[in-house]
Amino acid sequence: MTTTAPAPTPPPTATSALHPARTTATAARVLRQLRHDPRTIALMILIPCVMLLLLRYVFDGSPRTFDTIGASLLGIFPLITMFLVTSIATLRERTSGTLERLLALPLGKGDLIAGYALAFGTLAIIQSALATGLALWVLGLDVTGSPWLLLLVALLDALLGTALGLFVSAFAASEFQAVQFMPAVIFPQLLLCGLFTPRDTMHPVLEALSDALPMSYAVDGMNQVLHHTDMTADFVRDALVVAGCALLVLTLGAATLRRRTT
Repeated sequence: MTTTAPAPTPPPTATSALHPARTTATAARVLRQLRHDPRTIALMILIPCVMLLLLRYVFDGSPRTFDTIGASLLGIFPLITMFLVTSIATLRERTSGTLERLLALPLGKGDLIAGYALAFGTLAIIQSALATGLALWVLGLDVTGSPWLLLLVALLDALLGTALGLFVSAFAASEFQAVQFMPAVIFPQLLLCGLFTPRDTMHPVLEALSDALPMSYAVDGMNQVLHHTDMTADFVRDALVVAGCALLVLTLGAATLRRRTT
């Protein structure tokens, strides 16, 4: 009597639903890896503080100028830093084959992206808190509104930078290419966000384009805290736009995530 061999068990497949346990496990793994990379930690946490310190003494003879642009840059510096670090770190995971091995497990793309966002978001909280504390209580940044609102916008900006970094890493084949995305993704927003000139004085086409860029709302939110004692409707709008853009980009990042770079 012949017996048939049992059919091989199919490999586990990644699911699309988010699982908190898998997301937190992914975040913990990323944080453990970052713990052994002090240069990356220093870049994420200390560089925005160093840049704010440098900016303060660049305008040493004009403290009012620092008050005018310091709040805006308090949000822009963390966004740029988190964009660079997140895009390179995620690309390194893919080129090394780590993502391919992880996605062979019952780990969905959403779990993976959410885990990375949670890990880098944790560092973004530390980064934003240190930069805000330094600007307000050491460098003497004078704002009319609550420091907590300033911290909120700085944190949302850092999370937006994390989301953008995760997204663009899917389109880069090397760390050098990941850095090359910065002029394409960050610099146009930096020029059009209203930091250098009010957006309503720009050419109408550029003004309309700036209305579609999230960094514009980050700068507007900081300016609301700079000039108003209470939380305004415009501030709520700006914060919701930045948060919504971060969530949208994270969703796109999960949809475009590839197992490895070919």
